[in-house]
Formats: sequence, structure tokens, C-alpha cells
Amino acid sequence: MPITSTKLFLQDFAVEADIGIHDFEKAEPQRLLISIELEVDSTEQTGEDDIASVLDYDFLRQELRELITARRFNLQETLCRAIVGIVALRSDVKLAIVSTRKPDVYPDCVAVGVEMTYRR
Repeated sequence: MPITSTKLFLQDFAVEADIGIHDFEKAEPQRLLISIELEVDSTEQTGEDDIASVLDYDFLRQELRELITARRFNLQETLCRAIVGIVALRSDVKLAIVSTRKPDVYPDCVAVGVEMTYRR
């Protein structure tokens, strides 16, 4: 059975981030939801039931935490681009869709955010 690609996702990963341009956003960290959808090349995967044979979700979570705690971001676009840069370093990633959402900024919106797509 030839499987040529696999889709992985991390949906609504909740973190506290120092992000935003408005004065009310600069006072303290705010909740940020990050979603990542990855299409990875499966042609070289062995099908083994072993974490070493696939892209590990923990890799994504760890890299995101390190990125977000390392600095302050003014714009979601800047953060989203940095996340795309992290996943693009993986040679097995063929497609990445990354979105960030701030759900608590405005009382009349469910969330405000940005989404970016990367194709190898």
C-alpha cells in the first residue's frame, strides 16, 4: 500500500505569549492559540510503531514554547513566520499551514489571527 504523504496537526495549542501592539496588550502576557497542519513525506517512513520513525508532536510543542518564551512579539505575523521557519527546516515537511489566534483581545470577536502557508 503506497502512502506518499501523511498529514499531522497540532490544534489550538494554548500558550501565554508576550505579544501585541496595543498598550492594553503590553501589560501582561495573553493567551494565544496556535494551530499547525503539516503534510510530511511518507515515502521513507518504515511503518514501524516507533516514535523515531515519524515527526514527533513533542518536537513541535517544545520548539514553540522555546520560541515564545525567548522574546516579545509585536505582531502575530512575525510569530507565525517564525513558526513556519521552524517547521520548514524539517526536510520531510512538504506543506505547512500555521495559524495563530488571540481569543481574548476584543469582546466582540471570537478571535483575531493570521494564517500562513508554506510549500516546499
